[in-house]
Amino acid sequence: MCTLGNLKMQSFSPFSSLYFFLLLTTPSFVITALTQDGFCSAPSIFDSDADSDSSSQPLYWKVTNPTLSPSHLQDLPGFTRSVYKQDHALITPESHVFSPLPDWSNTLGAYLITPAIGSHFVMYLAKMQENSKSGLPPSDVERFIFVVQGSVILTNVSGNVHKLTVDSYAYLPLNLDHTVEADAAATLVVFERRYYGLENHVTEQIVGSTDKQPLLETPGEIFELRKLLPTSLAYDFNIHIMDFQPGEFLNVKEVHYNQHGLLLLEGQGIYRLGDSWYPIQAGDAIWMAPFVPQWYAALGKTRSRYLLYKDVNRNPL
Repeated sequence: MCTLGNLKMQSFSPFSSLYFFLLLTTPSFVITALTQDGFCSAPSIFDSDADSDSSSQPLYWKVTNPTLSPSHLQDLPGFTRSVYKQDHALITPESHVFSPLPDWSNTLGAYLITPAIGSHFVMYLAKMQENSKSGLPPSDVERFIFVVQGSVILTNVSGNVHKLTVDSYAYLPLNLDHTVEADAAATLVVFERRYYGLENHVTEQIVGSTDKQPLLETPGEIFELRKLLPTSLAYDFNIHIMDFQPGEFLNVKEVHYNQHGLLLLEGQGIYRLGDSWYPIQAGDAIWMAPFVPQWYAALGKTRSRYLLYKDVNRNPL
């Protein structure tokens, strides 16, 4: 290990003293220090994964246990990475506000995206505790749930029962009577929106898991794409799982009429939204309004994976 304490200090001249002062006070993401053995670089802020053995952690563990290097930044008074602008928002874990979810028992919720921000859908985290139970969405509202921690039991009005574990999900059509129950702590990301129906098209309950979905073609791109819902006209939104290896990025600098709600499940990188560039990490959520320029590049040493809401199959009029 090389530290500033290893610097040769016995024979500093006035010039070398000035050099040492400038070395210590120069702001930079990487500080280079002269040691007895030569030069070394301080760890990048994107090397936080090296501080823990991620292979021994459960999938998506950073969504509920986010890290930030230097870690003390999260404890600075008034500090947050969250940003809200007219056409996008970055909502980071240190600014989440949890409160009891209406009609849910023993469950705290943090609404990350709602129509108040300009969206036509809601996205929230539901932290279920021991012996907790979901409520129903409002009338004519469809629901999608994705498990990021623990496990839950889904039961519908017909008595069909499914156990959902991490990386499992369910789509619940509008006005379908159902319950989600947890015997121990579990965390869900939930999307809800008022269904925009088409004549002679009906949605159905869907239960699945990411690893059971096929990889799809992505012409001109190198990321891996899975879609969790059918692409048929009955469904007015879809949920994408997108994987990027370190150094991979979106080729298209997207500008489109669709809205997005995003939760970074793994990894870290840089997201461009409009004219702003944001470092992001697992646990961060993003709202993107129609036509905001958007682009992502994965950084760090591990895969980036994000879950992405996208409205589809409807004329924007």
